[in-house]
Amino acid sequence: YPTGVPPPVVEATEEQHEAGEAAGSAPSLLLRGWLSQPLPAAPALALQQGGLEAWTAEHAAGLRSAGSLDGWGGGSQLGPGERDWPDSLSVHSYRVYCLLGDGELSEGSVWEAMAFASIYKLDNLVAILDINRLGQSDPAPLQHQMDIYQKRCEAFGWHAIIVDGHSVEELCKAFGQAKHQPTAIIAKTFKGRGITGVEDKESWHGKPLPKNMAEQIIQEIYSQIQSKKKILATPPQEDAPSVDIANIRMPSLPSYKVGDKIATRKAYGQALAKLGHASDRIIALDGDTKNSTFSEIFKKEHPDRFIECYIAEQNMVSIAVGCATRNRTVPFCSTFAAFFTRAFDQIRMAAISESNINLCGSHCGVSIGEFSPFPCWSSQDAVTNTPMGRDGLSRKTSSLDTGVPHPVSSVYLFRSQGICFIRTSRPENAIIYNNNEDFQVGQAKVVLKSKDDQVTVIGAGVTLHEALAAAELLKKEKINIRVLDPFTIKPLDRKLILDSARATKGRIVTVEDHYYEGGIGEAVSSAVVGEPGITVTHLAVNRVPRSGKPAELLKMFGIDKDAIAQAVRGLITKA
Repeated sequence: YPTGVPPPVVEATEEQHEAGEAAGSAPSLLLRGWLSQPLPAAPALALQQGGLEAWTAEHAAGLRSAGSLDGWGGGSQLGPGERDWPDSLSVHSYRVYCLLGDGELSEGSVWEAMAFASIYKLDNLVAILDINRLGQSDPAPLQHQMDIYQKRCEAFGWHAIIVDGHSVEELCKAFGQAKHQPTAIIAKTFKGRGITGVEDKESWHGKPLPKNMAEQIIQEIYSQIQSKKKILATPPQEDAPSVDIANIRMPSLPSYKVGDKIATRKAYGQALAKLGHASDRIIALDGDTKNSTFSEIFKKEHPDRFIECYIAEQNMVSIAVGCATRNRTVPFCSTFAAFFTRAFDQIRMAAISESNINLCGSHCGVSIGEFSPFPCWSSQDAVTNTPMGRDGLSRKTSSLDTGVPHPVSSVYLFRSQGICFIRTSRPENAIIYNNNEDFQVGQAKVVLKSKDDQVTVIGAGVTLHEALAAAELLKKEKINIRVLDPFTIKPLDRKLILDSARATKGRIVTVEDHYYEGGIGEAVSSAVVGEPGITVTHLAVNRVPRSGKPAELLKMFGIDKDAIAQAVRGLITKA
């Protein structure tokens, strides 16, 4: 402490004590570091009370990304540790350290990260495993079987060193023993070491010490201090070259023609590869689906900036967060949309970190046809708007396959702050926009309108094309409809939707290749709630899909042109 005198004993709450139990949170260690400096000690007493965070968070001083309980931090350290990039991206002047508790070693994402680090020979990565034997409610599975921990780490291709975690000398020696492979320092420790009645006991997780016991223990700890000399570490030299990713521009516009057909997943790959020529800071990650997501186009043109993460989506997202740290690269992750649901916690923590990562989920909806129902249930908002969200995970949700002729505009969403989720689909659809069409985040498009439109129809992806087809059917009946393309669903263009609804007698039909929950229909309904005279009819998938031809499935689930036309007729008849 700056004064050399212990602070007064404060009766901590159970929640405050519990916050310091996991390696992923480690607030007490962080606070101790701050308090070793000539700073007021009082803020430490405000832990979890609006001043200091109980868990590491991006807005806490000196932190660039948030940690999490249970295994999330491992993968996010891999991005800064990556060495297999070109010289412009490689990091040679520092090592990356990741602190893990033995409880979170039951997490699969930890072993995804360890496998990845071994494959890419990340020899500047050091994992420190705090093996204190105790979990939250029970002992950890292996307790203090240090040899098994060592064998597991070695089996994953790591150099593993067992040390006494309470010995500064052994720890310092281990830190200097990194080889041409990632290193795991397996530290045997005892929870509550040196505290009478608490050390290595199972019943103290999340429990504050009684006041009389706390006073005794503080004195006991101070009696063990051998030197009061203050040791200050030398700040590292900031020698990394400056990087500007704010002004990346697409080198040229695409050359698609209205009426031509292309799958949006392929257009995404083409646009991403083109963007890669604009800056060597654009990188792509994929989960062994590059020949389906078409990120393979990027790999072919920029092989040294493509990272194959294999079927380990939690780790892939974590790596992307690490790569985006310090705003030195612009990462794009791609896999099947359904597979992104496996990485929900990693995406959640990325959002808390305000990380600028871009996620592209492909093969969405029943329109994938014969491949359904494999990824279809997750559909467009698998990572943003299903039961996992609409809660702020994604700052930007682009419905890329709304007939956009090229995903250049969607790919460009990275230039605004926060996570971007882009939806692409498998079938080929007709291009409906000119190459010079301007797209903006949160700005919808009126694709079809007339002076006497009677209903506003909002569709995205294949359902936008179904809406246009429905317009042709209804036109024969002298019924005109206005067709809107939301482009981004989050943020949603509320003003244009309301203006269109009022111009069409308050009638809205939403249609989406997605479940009812968490998609476009709910977003639109939320946008117009409380507005007088507006009615929303919602068409969506209402059960687990099956395999079949795309057109057959669209009809089966009531989201094709005929279903849209019938919904429009129903609204007009009610009037």
